[in-house]
Amino acid sequence: MFRSTLVCLLFIGLLLSACKNPGALVDEYAPIEQNNWTYLKKVRVAVKVENQTVPYHVFINLRHTADYRYSNIYIRIRQINPDKSIKLFRKEYRLANPDGEWLGTGSGNLYSYQLPIYLNYRFPEKGTYIFELEQNMRDNPLKEITDVGLRVEEASAKN
Repeated sequence: MFRSTLVCLLFIGLLLSACKNPGALVDEYAPIEQNNWTYLKKVRVAVKVENQTVPYHVFINLRHTADYRYSNIYIRIRQINPDKSIKLFRKEYRLANPDGEWLGTGSGNLYSYQLPIYLNYRFPEKGTYIFELEQNMRDNPLKEITDVGLRVEEASAKN
């Protein structure tokens, strides 16, 4: 029973990740093997920016099961710019209210989030930017994380 439910959830996740929004430069999810996100499993996404004069929203796409045991998550973000300079920072995101109610959109046992990295951000130059996302919690592996990815869209697309 559990295995068939897991297969159905993974299939739905793949279908959802295949549905690209035409207003987004990137909208990707990478499945996390066995729902255990280790420090070694960095999710890497390339973003090709053609127009640096336009502001963009940059989000982390995250999915977890209802069995995720924390109300927050820390993520290390490594941004590699076209000139090979690196910007490294850590962000905390709240995933649940103090009463335990999940803040993400839910479907059955799965909750989805778009967690902001940047809002109205202008990339400094044209070219390909690489974003590496790494879980930065005390638990390794971090259990019940099913998918992690990135979404980059023009700022006017979410207004």
